[in-house]
Amino acid sequence: MTSKTTYLGDFKIESVHEASGDVFSTYVPSNDFTVREHFSPTDIFATALAESAFASLAVLGKDRHVDITGATCELKKTMYFEPRRIGEIFAVFKFPNSYTTEEQEFIEHTVKTSPVYLSLHPDIKKILLFEYQN
Repeated sequence: MTSKTTYLGDFKIESVHEASGDVFSTYVPSNDFTVREHFSPTDIFATALAESAFASLAVLGKDRHVDITGATCELKKTMYFEPRRIGEIFAVFKFPNSYTTEEQEFIEHTVKTSPVYLSLHPDIKKILLFEYQN
């Protein structure tokens, strides 16, 4: 088992990672879809794209001596209606180091072939921008 997820009531959901015991919580979005104070399940889904990209870069970049320490991803998820689903993910990946053209190509290719990116439904529009320190 990877995790155990429990509905706690009051629109709160908690998941526990089986191996580590790590816990995270999500909340059901409000009915009027206003800004929420906590992650929703679809927020976690979209955020997994950045997490997966950084994990792939950390592992695959190690042998290439491509250090991404301090990299960030600012991400915006847009919901579509009918059917209600994630329609767009807009992500700006920012890297604090200067990289050669070859390293930048490696970074961008790795992000676009990370497990979560490749698992996204083709109907989800993915807009990725990459910014590098000069």
